Amino acid sequence: MTKSKSKKCAKCSGGVGKIVLAYSGGLDTSVIIPWLLETYPGCEVIAFAANVGQDDIDKKALARKAIASGASKCYVEDLREEFVQEYVWPTLKANARYEGTYLLGTSMARPLIAKRQVEIALLEGADAVAHGATGKGNDQVRFELTYMAMAPHLKIIAPWKDPRWTFNSREDLIDYAESKKIPLGGISRTKIYSEDGNLWHLSHEGGILEYPGKEHKYDMLKMSNNFEQAPDKAAYAEISFEKGVPVALNGKRVSGAKMIAELNALAGKHAVGLLDIVEDRLVGLKSRGVYETPAGTVLYRAHELLETLVLDKQTLMLKQRLSQDYANIVYNGEWFTPAREALDAFVDQTQKVVTGKVRVKLYKGNIIPAGIESPYSIYDADLGGFTNVDTYDQKDATGFIRCYGLPLKTRQLVLGKKNPVKF
Repeated sequence: MTKSKSKKCAKCSGGVGKIVLAYSGGLDTSVIIPWLLETYPGCEVIAFAANVGQDDIDKKALARKAIASGASKCYVEDLREEFVQEYVWPTLKANARYEGTYLLGTSMARPLIAKRQVEIALLEGADAVAHGATGKGNDQVRFELTYMAMAPHLKIIAPWKDPRWTFNSREDLIDYAESKKIPLGGISRTKIYSEDGNLWHLSHEGGILEYPGKEHKYDMLKMSNNFEQAPDKAAYAEISFEKGVPVALNGKRVSGAKMIAELNALAGKHAVGLLDIVEDRLVGLKSRGVYETPAGTVLYRAHELLETLVLDKQTLMLKQRLSQDYANIVYNGEWFTPAREALDAFVDQTQKVVTGKVRVKLYKGNIIPAGIESPYSIYDADLGGFTNVDTYDQKDATGFIRCYGLPLKTRQLVLGKKNPVKF
């Protein structure tokens, strides 16, 4: 934590004496610090930045920037391993994909950041918590539901939804930041993508991405090669799982954060995990984004491959249906809810046998299975082959199909006499 010289603040006219801001050092939150000081005269603003694996975080530089912008203190905390163990792995075990594609990188990180923000607010005796999420996005819900679940007495300040907030675009924010001499880093009027990154992924929105009919050159990529740049020679990766959790990469046990970092480098080189989608936001509008999730895409595929080997048909089908419910809960900011905890209990029960090794080949954006092994495998090579075996008499299929097809046969026999069924 970095401190500046500050005096104890009496509550300002807005009834707020101390505010803890979820701070990234990006355009929005850099502007919000001086805006809060102007809007709530006499208040104290404490910045909190979470390191969840974004590559560009510099603890000292980020703290200096927050203090220079007007914050009285700046907490910068490393939450990477907690992020992986308590948020990423549970979501991976559920195979949760929002709308069948998005691997929930931002969605998982927000409740962790908001939880720690609330803890700091309680420690500091703050009156309010603030965030820089817009009124059009999903993050406002993720932050605010966490605040409500953990400390409902705290005032929530969301500048983008405040009538006193006069900015209407990112260009407006840049103008204000320049007037306050706030450093903008790589942000400019010509390169204006809104990015959110962590160990799991990097998302890009804004600019040309606001027009689904237009192609772009993927000039914003940081974690991945595009498909044309990917090597012509494939690479292999072997992931070992214990009860659904990845524990080793290529035979070497590593921490979750280190595994993801190493897989990001390998899979990103081969253009794995590059996604360009139009998604439905919680608030009802559609948005286009580009996501880079190299390691996550490999780990999801490997985990799913292992489950096909060890889970029985009924359990696997039920889990696949509930995975969409899990994805919706995470996407909609409902992490700290009984519903998510109940689904975790089901998922953890299924994961008791999800132990083994999965080898995959990575080639120009593709993940190709190259071997699955598990001591809990229920695959029977003899039963699954073409040779007759004692446990399966092919003649039994005749009676089975007669019973299975009886509803169709009966429908045609009964209705066909009166009103022939048309197909």
